[in-house]
Amino acid sequence: DILVDGKLCDCDIVVNCKVGDPVPLEVKLTNWSKHSVGPFALTVTPYQDYQNGVHNYELQDIITFVGSNTFYIDSVKPTKDTVYFGALLFLYTGDFYLNIKFHEDNCSRELPLSWFCLPSVHIRAMEPAV
Repeated sequence: DILVDGKLCDCDIVVNCKVGDPVPLEVKLTNWSKHSVGPFALTVTPYQDYQNGVHNYELQDIITFVGSNTFYIDSVKPTKDTVYFGALLFLYTGDFYLNIKFHEDNCSRELPLSWFCLPSVHIRAMEPAV
């Protein structure tokens, strides 16, 4: 599950936030396999989708992370879950998406396939109300 500003993200949901306000990000991973998974890293990368096949990942002057955009995980035990918290800070208005990638450090343990099917996260940063 992925929550942005406390709202569960699903494929058709757009989360609205205000420019200049930290936006909490929560990623919950559940290991339904029969063995522990890890170690691995989870990286969250924001991008803009221009709807013509072009994605802009050069957003370092538009979006910043409070803390790190990469989470390092030792292991997730079978039938257990783990939750990772972070925050985003949008400096300009616009529609943004989050790309979540896994980086496996241990080739002998594969990550659950369901983790590669996380929902698309669409965030709309708007001007704060005056």
